[in-house]
Amino acid sequence: MSCVSVALHSFDVSEKRKNWWEDCTRENVIVNVNQKHYNLATPEECRMEFRLGLNLSHRPLSDEIPGNEEGCLRLSSSFVPSRLGVVKLQSSDEDRTEGQEDSERWRLSDCDLSHPQFKGPFSTHEDAKGETQKIKDRWIFGRVLDPQSKSIKRINRVFFLTCSIGMFIDPLFLFTLTVNKRLACLHVDEAFATAVSGLRCIVDAMYLWHIWLQLKVAFVSKQSLVLGSGELVWDARDIAMHYLCALGGFIFDLFVILPIPQVIVWVVVPSIINKGGPVTSIMPYMLLGFLFQYIPKVLHLFLVVKRMQRVTGYVFGTAWWGFALNLFCFIVAAHVAGSCWYVLGLERVEQCLQQQCAQSSDCSITYIGCPRPISPLGKQALVDPGRLAWGLSSSVTDICYNQAGSFVWGIYSWVVPQVRDINGFQKIILPLFWGIMTLSSFGNALSPSNHTVEATFCVIVVTCGLLLFTMLIGNIQVFLHSYTTRKEAMQLQMRDLEWWMRRRQLPTRVRQRVRQFERQKWAATRGVDEAAMVAELPEVLRRDIKRHLCVDLVRQVPLFDQMDDLVVNQICERLKPMLFVEGETVVYAGDPVLRMTFVVRGYLQSEYCMKNGNTSCCVLGPGTFCGDELLSWCFKKPPTQRFPPSTCTLRTLTNCEVFGFDADDLRYITEHFRYKFANEKLKNTARYYSSNWRTWAAVTIQLGWRRFKKQRDERREWEKSGLLQNGHLTSAPEESTQRNSLGLSEKDRLRLYTAMITSPKPTDHLE
Repeated sequence: MSCVSVALHSFDVSEKRKNWWEDCTRENVIVNVNQKHYNLATPEECRMEFRLGLNLSHRPLSDEIPGNEEGCLRLSSSFVPSRLGVVKLQSSDEDRTEGQEDSERWRLSDCDLSHPQFKGPFSTHEDAKGETQKIKDRWIFGRVLDPQSKSIKRINRVFFLTCSIGMFIDPLFLFTLTVNKRLACLHVDEAFATAVSGLRCIVDAMYLWHIWLQLKVAFVSKQSLVLGSGELVWDARDIAMHYLCALGGFIFDLFVILPIPQVIVWVVVPSIINKGGPVTSIMPYMLLGFLFQYIPKVLHLFLVVKRMQRVTGYVFGTAWWGFALNLFCFIVAAHVAGSCWYVLGLERVEQCLQQQCAQSSDCSITYIGCPRPISPLGKQALVDPGRLAWGLSSSVTDICYNQAGSFVWGIYSWVVPQVRDINGFQKIILPLFWGIMTLSSFGNALSPSNHTVEATFCVIVVTCGLLLFTMLIGNIQVFLHSYTTRKEAMQLQMRDLEWWMRRRQLPTRVRQRVRQFERQKWAATRGVDEAAMVAELPEVLRRDIKRHLCVDLVRQVPLFDQMDDLVVNQICERLKPMLFVEGETVVYAGDPVLRMTFVVRGYLQSEYCMKNGNTSCCVLGPGTFCGDELLSWCFKKPPTQRFPPSTCTLRTLTNCEVFGFDADDLRYITEHFRYKFANEKLKNTARYYSSNWRTWAAVTIQLGWRRFKKQRDERREWEKSGLLQNGHLTSAPEESTQRNSLGLSEKDRLRLYTAMITSPKPTDHLE
């Protein structure tokens, strides 16, 4: 009789010692009875078709269920009935940490699943598990998303670029403040503020979309990072709660999209101006409010990148992206420095106007703020003639609008022409230039005054410039250096090679051949060691890469085009790329054949030298091969370790790129796939494209044609002399003619036989 052995763990026992099913129906309760095994003996109890808890509900906790131990189905995980009709499996605390997602499968041993008793439960277990998984993968926020999918990776890149653009947009709020030319009053540029606020809303919309996705994207469990790269958590509730409760999660993401700059520009600044108080307090509000959100926003961007790298390992996979992002970071830092410089310079201008207003009897402190706090450039309502008279007075134009005036401007002298009504683009360019110049020169061009705020700002700018230059610009140099490292290494190698050739006094011809080979190698590989690069990858990945690189080229070889994918994959794994320079002799006749050579690009010449001194040539182009002597060597019985000699000399006519197939690798292929080479069509193809068979066939055809031509000429001479009629000799030829003819025939035949003997028929495994 078959039964089920269940390992029960972590059962929460109530004071009234209720049935264990009543306790298990509560949420997140795991069964545990002192880690004892309980056996279900009867077939009815063995059937766990959504009724495991109900079958045990009549048994108290302390009762042991007897049963037969033979042929039991052992389940190492414990049952957690989370709701009626669904049974989940959760491993014990020994196998997994608390809070880790339930992804283990039932482990079966010593059980015949074909037994009728197990047909019911196991036919419905997958349905129950699928239903449970569907419930876990979905919640109120939707279906759980895979962070390693291509769509999520693409969305992460778009969001990262949006965050970077947002870092450039936020400092633009500082440029919304400007001074009216005619009235010399402070106001907000309505058009520019509207445009910047609209851009900020677009960026905030992307942030909201990112927040919505984070509620559904699976995350890496910290408990699983002990070994390997970690496991993803797929439970929808755990994902949402993890994001909502994390320190750098929902609260932090929500903080960076708070409309703090918009509130300051559209609410705080107009209220201060309308109150008629000193407007010099507006600039500190603007600057502190900007930094209050901008600095956490920079930290948030780094956390976003770290969060992306934790799952995918990288955000952008190329060095050019790293170069561009580092350069953009430096520009953004210069933009922030220039924006702060503009606001502080505007504050200095307002201090000058306030000082001149205090010294003038015709000025009121309310004149410093415009009647319309938010208005387009140059469109202020003239409500007081005294305001216009004071704005156009010489005390304002000659002192507060003049860089060379008596007022001490310090490092803000360039800001003075920028604070009056000019368009936004012109207002941004000069501060951006000032920021780049100051950060890149470590503040050498700064000449601060004795103002505390100005001196502090200079210290911060110089310090940040030093850090940014050493970090960001240093990274840019690393990226640029990575593209020139191989070229510098190649130049160093050529310099060492030239010194070595001069030291060894190599001939000029040999030196030229060495230089030509190095140049061809650099043109083909650009200094990349493909073999060393691929060797560090896993075996499965290496096989796929080799197949991608070689399968099309191998299929161009007619010998391998007719083989199935199994053999072609094995061949691709063992092919080695090789380069031959024009005019080089690859193999001499008589040398042992160490490899088969498959031509990919270029042309080679196979020279077959006969014993009578004649030479037969054959040109090998892309798709051809040589070294087929190894085929018969591999199929020779008994096998021998002596390599076959080459029957031809192989020279390169052009620069060639070939694949080499070593003899040991070919023997491995022919031994393990011998039945593949027994194909008659494959044998004929191997003979047809073999250079040795082609040379032998050409010689044999030429000899046969010469023999036929000689016999035809003799028959024509006999017909002319009347010795041959209707195919028969009418009379015997003269003795001298017959003797001369026989003498010539014997000589020609001897020559023909000699040629046939000196050009033997190639031997292969087909013989």
